[in-house]
Amino acid sequence: MAITDSKYKRIVVKVGTSTITHDGGKANLRRLESLCRVISDLENAGHEMILVSSGAIGIGIGKLGLRSRPDDNSKKQALAAIGQCELMFLYDKFFGEYNNTVAQVLLTADDIDNSGARLNVHNTFTQLISMGMIPVVNENDTVAIAELDGHNIGDNDTLSAIVAKVVGADLLVILTDIDGLYDKDPRAHGDAKRISVVDEIDEHIEALAGGAGSKLGTGGMITKIKAARISTDAGIPCGVISGSAPESLYSLIEGKDIGTVFVPKKDQR
Repeated sequence: MAITDSKYKRIVVKVGTSTITHDGGKANLRRLESLCRVISDLENAGHEMILVSSGAIGIGIGKLGLRSRPDDNSKKQALAAIGQCELMFLYDKFFGEYNNTVAQVLLTADDIDNSGARLNVHNTFTQLISMGMIPVVNENDTVAIAELDGHNIGDNDTLSAIVAKVVGADLLVILTDIDGLYDKDPRAHGDAKRISVVDEIDEHIEALAGGAGSKLGTGGMITKIKAARISTDAGIPCGVISGSAPESLYSLIEGKDIGTVFVPKKDQR
């Protein structure tokens, strides 16, 4: 299946901590600027863009000069509060330079699980999009520890898939630190081959996903598989591509062979 530009109007893009920060947690300004430029360009071209962004805790770690992610939830909540402020400042700055306006949306599991609250979330997104805003979404770690503990929503890959369902997206794209799913770990095996298209997420595909993510983040390929399952079950294709060059978003939506595309059954050829 090829993803084509004209078919996918509403696009949710998820970016991970490792994509927008350096190893010490400081913001990767070059990457952030590039990401905002590409998303702004796609918005200008008529797409409706929604950004789900990790990085609040990672940037909080960098801002305070800590060496690693703490284990204590109250410390992580404090870091999230510090980092979220910095993160939205950067998004506001970079998107503003391309004449686009952002709106912060912080969600908890209760906002999704409760049908009344979920409708309010849907209405908020609908209004923001109709106003030409670019919503920037994160889990509200300062008041909810579900993600910090690894329960409920659990990670922003899953959150991005849930957001894609709530807003009725046409495409979910997850930017990560590896350029798709491989038949074996490419960091350990030089002959590993990228899997271009996944028609069905079965036990074999889940087994290929392997371990955890970076020292500053919470995810890993297994959370991308989980998100792809939620997305494709809702009829939304999911592309997992490298975030090292945000311009790759163009290649994906132009139908080029990049990353791994998880295909809903209705889209299988």
